[in-house]
Amino acid sequence: MTGTTVVIGAGMGGLAAALRLVRAGHRVIVLEARSEPGGLASGCNFEGFAFDAGPYILLDRPGLEWAFKSLGIALTEHLELRAIEHVYSVDSPGQPAVNIYSSDAKTAAELDRTWPGSGNRYLRFVRRTGAIEASLRPMLYGTAPGPLALLGGGRWRHAGFLLRSLQSVLRESKLPPSVVNALSIWTHVAGQRPEEAPSPLAFVSALVHSVGCFYPKDGIRAIPALLARFAAEAGVEFHFNAKARRIVSADGKVTAVETQTGELIPADAVVSDCGIATYLDLLDAEKSRSRTRCEKLPLQSPGVCAYLAVKAKMQPPYLRFLLPGGDARCRLLIRPGVLNPEAISQGWCAARLLGPMDYQAAQKLGQAGQLENLEKLLEENWWRGGIEEFRVLHARTPSGWGQEYSLARDSMNPVMTAKFMREGRLPHRSPDLRGLYLAGSATHPGQWVSFCAISGILAADCVREDLS
Repeated sequence: MTGTTVVIGAGMGGLAAALRLVRAGHRVIVLEARSEPGGLASGCNFEGFAFDAGPYILLDRPGLEWAFKSLGIALTEHLELRAIEHVYSVDSPGQPAVNIYSSDAKTAAELDRTWPGSGNRYLRFVRRTGAIEASLRPMLYGTAPGPLALLGGGRWRHAGFLLRSLQSVLRESKLPPSVVNALSIWTHVAGQRPEEAPSPLAFVSALVHSVGCFYPKDGIRAIPALLARFAAEAGVEFHFNAKARRIVSADGKVTAVETQTGELIPADAVVSDCGIATYLDLLDAEKSRSRTRCEKLPLQSPGVCAYLAVKAKMQPPYLRFLLPGGDARCRLLIRPGVLNPEAISQGWCAARLLGPMDYQAAQKLGQAGQLENLEKLLEENWWRGGIEEFRVLHARTPSGWGQEYSLARDSMNPVMTAKFMREGRLPHRSPDLRGLYLAGSATHPGQWVSFCAISGILAADCVREDLS
């Protein structure tokens, strides 16, 4: 028996799950609230300039290749992935800039010139965390790994590491504070403090220097577009502009999905790529273990974003961060023209200016206050270096993100805290309702584009196991 599976949401997790299932003989219907697939990994166009909507870098190429291979797709035969040499820089007031290159030797040499003795410490840190990452990597490809998953391959030796915070791991490196801040910049983007962030975020530098960072020639948006094309060709039925209203159940089992227009679509299984909205908004049950847990999770705001046309010479780095210090949030300028000169037209190219926001602060400010926050960001001078002219083509606020992408509570996903990682992310197989499965950034193993694709494979395999 295979039956009909309804997939709610055509993000990376939903697309991967749909393709995996249809190739296993299931009838698959995908309901997508927007007019196109991809979710936050999709793209947008303003005045002839193409932008990614969400993610701005491909860090885990091996994970994405694993997911695509599981789907019968040779990733590099269909996507041109461009390696990023000068990945990012972090500026802080009164401090030298920290530059992170794909080459660990180049990065260490520059650090050593600024902070003598720090180069070797950096290399030791990267090699140590890289070895731990390589040992733990098999856990990424299994659903809901628990303590028993540590028994194989000597992974038990890293149990203590997994119980630590990112801050304690970075403190042990004895690197200068500016370098520590640069290595933990991703936690600042997510709005979490290093003392609350999980230790595996220390793997980022090791991945930068080992597998490298990449950017598809046509943008991150090309990845879900490729999955959607293969899914449609394989027979997945896509229903766009079809937002799910609720997941219908009877006797503790999924029976159908109702859309906002009142259409009832029978289902033997439902894969939801809607994160915490699955339990908070789509289920009838007022109380369940998962709903109670989702209500307590700290949430990550998508922040504010200005989509820009800039006239400038596109010099590396690809990503420029500012970390103002104190309680001020970091800022980020993304310049895809550094990697994609073909997109530059008469000296003009696309760029994005991002201002992460604290979730509670963003909710308290409301739409007007969020726009004011973005205006202040645009008035700052740090990001304008080398830019002769710029035009704001479009602006997004947390409220705008929420409306345009059907985000639960105007949030991207739960913040990946150490506590959340230890307790386990939302499981692929729902513990509350038979026939309900979850994919995407709220589930194990993580929030990157590659991890979302992996999550779709794992959720689909749970469906296949249960329905057959």
